[in-house]
Amino acid sequence: MKPTTRHQASTQCRTTQDRRWAAVLARDASADGSFVYAVKTTGVYGRPSSATRLPRRENVEFFDSAEAAEAAGYRPSRRAAPDRSTMAAQHAALVADACRRIEREEPAPDLGTLAARAGLSPYHFHRVFKAVAGVTPREYAAAHRAGRLRSRLARGGRVTDAIYDAGYGSSSRVYEHSDATLGMTPRRYRAGGRDADIRFAVGECSLGSILVARSARGVCAIALGDDPDRLARELQDRFPQARLIGGDAAFEQWVARVVGLIEAPALGADLPLDIRGTAFQQRVWQALRRIPPGHTVSYAELAQRIGAPKSVRAVAQACAANTLAVAIPCHRVVRSDGALSGYRWGVARKRELLQREAPG
Repeated sequence: MKPTTRHQASTQCRTTQDRRWAAVLARDASADGSFVYAVKTTGVYGRPSSATRLPRRENVEFFDSAEAAEAAGYRPSRRAAPDRSTMAAQHAALVADACRRIEREEPAPDLGTLAARAGLSPYHFHRVFKAVAGVTPREYAAAHRAGRLRSRLARGGRVTDAIYDAGYGSSSRVYEHSDATLGMTPRRYRAGGRDADIRFAVGECSLGSILVARSARGVCAIALGDDPDRLARELQDRFPQARLIGGDAAFEQWVARVVGLIEAPALGADLPLDIRGTAFQQRVWQALRRIPPGHTVSYAELAQRIGAPKSVRAVAQACAANTLAVAIPCHRVVRSDGALSGYRWGVARKRELLQREAPG
């Protein structure tokens, strides 16, 4: 196949723009949802079938979605605002139906099948699904299948049976990606982390008791609290069959580094981390690590940053699931009005951490 030349690409672009302008002129309702048009002179955007007065062609630009138009600085027209709310509800229903099908059917339906049921093109459905769910259909299916595997392994029985019951076609692929999926081999996961060594130590810092744990991959837990025994029990509950080894003098250096991060979070610390979570959680946690000390973002803004503006609640849940205090700085996320919200280790500790990071 010959590569597309710059001239051909330009021609294709003009053809797309011409088709979209023709849909606007015809007020074609079938084009709604595939793009929006914005008017430079008024600063608003609308759907192709909008009954508003038609603008001049030179004042119009097209966007693939309302989110893209708003990112460019446009606001919805009076008609587009309620239309968008209705469309958002429709998209949420379509994605919810697709999620149920992914969970129920074996093998999981492919993108084309899901898109056909939703009445959308595969490209458009992929965009809608990711905007609503925060992950792609493939990532959702993988996370669901991994969840089924964890559930079946927890019941005991043969590892091979659990792998195939969870919907995997071969055990070799599971073992190949087991570190990312389970944090350990399936056999060790079934045994509650048996034969896995986790070193830990409990100490005190200015925010109360602190527990630091490290696996072979890196620091896997940083927990704060008022009761050191409770922190140790929670670690035991996470890895009931692992070998929990009390920290020696060498491990105390790791604890000191973490305590230093607690006392002066603005300085940061380069810690190797053992991060285990779903694909969506890991996207949220990666975004959290990019928030500079002394800055905060809202849950809605964080959802925007990971490309999932409608997944604010899921973003909040991912923050709450973080088990690495300060190293993954979920304390830098606040409510849209700037008020502090819940924090796994207590709102008072969240407030203190933010005050320590505040400039000046």
